[in-house]
Amino acid sequence: MTTAPERRIDPPPLLDFPFSWNGTRVPAEIEGLRAATPVRRVRTIAGDEAWLVSSYALCRQVLKDDRFSLKDTSAPGVPRQYALTIPPEVVNNMGNITGAGLRRAVMKALNPKAPGLVDWMRREAHRLVDRMVADGPTADLRGAFAEPYSAGLHCRLLGIPQTEAPAFLRGLDIAFMNSACPVTGARINWDRDITRMTTLLDAPDTRGLMGELAALRDDPGHGQLTDEMLATVGVTLFGAGVVSTSGFLTMALVHLLTHPDVRDLLRDRPDLIGPGVEELLRVNLSIGDALPRLALEDLRLGEAEVRRGDLVLVLVEGANLDPEKFPDPHRFDPHRDNAADHLSFGEGAHYCPATGLGRAHAGIALEVLLDRMPDLALAVPPAQLVWRTGFMKRIPERLPVTW
Repeated sequence: MTTAPERRIDPPPLLDFPFSWNGTRVPAEIEGLRAATPVRRVRTIAGDEAWLVSSYALCRQVLKDDRFSLKDTSAPGVPRQYALTIPPEVVNNMGNITGAGLRRAVMKALNPKAPGLVDWMRREAHRLVDRMVADGPTADLRGAFAEPYSAGLHCRLLGIPQTEAPAFLRGLDIAFMNSACPVTGARINWDRDITRMTTLLDAPDTRGLMGELAALRDDPGHGQLTDEMLATVGVTLFGAGVVSTSGFLTMALVHLLTHPDVRDLLRDRPDLIGPGVEELLRVNLSIGDALPRLALEDLRLGEAEVRRGDLVLVLVEGANLDPEKFPDPHRFDPHRDNAADHLSFGEGAHYCPATGLGRAHAGIALEVLLDRMPDLALAVPPAQLVWRTGFMKRIPERLPVTW
């Protein structure tokens, strides 16, 4: 008797990732992936294969396990999420800051309780609203408010003149691109910004973090510091900080503008803005791709056998909307008792160091906007919003509003 040949089961076809740039709806693929294959092979923008992790428990496991490395995602020859737009050694920026003995100074600068900082944010938010009202009756809320509000804040933290904001903003559209191949302009912009920040180290009106870092050059205990290292801290904190805070604030506003009941609740109950920001961090879709890690050894992740050198992508929106962790996850609930367990700030060794600042930045902005513009609304149908593609954050190119 002859036996039938063993039937080979082919692996499922690779999914192209990211799925969607539209920030008004959750990508359709996520629910099915989380339920059936929460660790699934995908093809990245760079054309490489990776594991996409979409459940809360497994996402958190990856972020907390030091066998998954952020630093090594920039190593030569490893699979890429997308082409690097910054020097490889800058990928693990907070690790570099800690290694150089600068963490204390950076954390001090990022403290939202620093004298006068909250008052400054409130004044700046009012100033920007004043300007929008004067220029009205419609405005681009991203370009006229969220972006300059974030850029001004980071100039203040760094201690550089507010007039420097446009110069450091102009390269961010390229610096945070998701591209399959290296971007020529990225290196040009990086070198220009490092040169500019280096010059500011010795400017007489430089205060804040850059002033403190400049003074360390005279400290015998920091003899290893170079001007380029210090400028790198300033450029990366400005870029990552502005893109993250303005991106989240913009997408929080998108959520309010497309869910008028949420807008009305926070407008009428300003005491709920604090917990409301936490829920907005959980439900918003500002993280446009995923958090990358490289496996440092063979290991099992859920039902998947991950091999050393594999790229693993943590899908934050999959985790934050996982019903196993957050019952009725698509419902905005400022009374949700575990909202702060979201992964929008990461987790583990690379947990965002500016969480308090980010919350204060968004909370003050929403408080001022909803007080000054109680009828804030989209000036166009949601379907007319144009979404940026190939970028690390989901953002609309413009957010036209009326009030």
